[in-house]
Amino acid sequence: MTMPNDPSTEAATRHHVIADTDGDRLDRMLATALSGHSRTRIKALIENGQLTSADATITDPSYRVKSGEAFTLDIPPAEPAIPQPEAIDLNVIYEDLDLVVIDKPAGLVVHPAPGNSGGTLVNALLAHCGETLSGIGGVKRPGIVHRLDKETSGLIVVAKNDNTHIDLSEQFSARTISRAYQALVWGIPRPRSGDIEGNIGRNRQNRKKMAVLPSGGKNAKTGYKVIKRFGNCASLIECKLATGRTHQIRVHMAHIGHPVIGDTTYGGGISRARRTPLNEETLKYIKQLRGQTLHAFELGFRHPGSAETVKFMSQLPIEMRELIALLESL
Repeated sequence: MTMPNDPSTEAATRHHVIADTDGDRLDRMLATALSGHSRTRIKALIENGQLTSADATITDPSYRVKSGEAFTLDIPPAEPAIPQPEAIDLNVIYEDLDLVVIDKPAGLVVHPAPGNSGGTLVNALLAHCGETLSGIGGVKRPGIVHRLDKETSGLIVVAKNDNTHIDLSEQFSARTISRAYQALVWGIPRPRSGDIEGNIGRNRQNRKKMAVLPSGGKNAKTGYKVIKRFGNCASLIECKLATGRTHQIRVHMAHIGHPVIGDTTYGGGISRARRTPLNEETLKYIKQLRGQTLHAFELGFRHPGSAETVKFMSQLPIEMRELIALLESL
């Protein structure tokens, strides 16, 4: 039985479904009840955390339902196929006919996705570059060669023509791109420098998170070193990526017990702060952080046009610098 909201509205539609059989797969049962939506679409919505039952989120499409069990599925409105240019200020570090290097602020999504159809770096680049962006990335990812998480700040290079896109993509695949990050993490990693290795894949309990897996996943390696320590509470570290997996630094640092400060997804949020001997001012500052304190401060590559090696640097954002000042006063 299904009781959908008015489908004519532009907002997300909420569907309440009650299972009338035992043992059916969740995605199959919902696809039958919601005949206007494909099973593939419903499966993706479940995996993206859009389904709840008894106020708990269910992300496993193969979950076996019980008769009388009630579910609520939120279906976002359809999004435009082509991102629109938007006049969003960009911090352009370098630009020529082949590429543009942007210093991305925390909070800016790189490319449109469900829930973020506008206000992204792509929307800003379309306004800034016009039609000169490489089309290889597709209509939602024009010019995008790599990405940074929404709340990760720092340097990102964007291709303005297809030859540059191909060349940079090959450099990323060959792991000849130099990328370095700085992060504030809880505690003092020991040893003070080293490599973290562990295959990364989807968390088997929560598909919206990544995890180091005992089997499966993709090989991942992160090199780190402690730059500065703040008593026994926290450290400023530098990380270099040998691979480029989703959430790699955040997952690896959490895996060794030193999550990135402000990273609520992987255990670095306010609950960890409250277990650390901090003064009230520092605790209050960490509580209002917008996301993880992770910054891509260095980016180097062979320029596809000139064949010269270029390197760009970015200073830590003000939010991280202010937190460092507070940690230094402990």
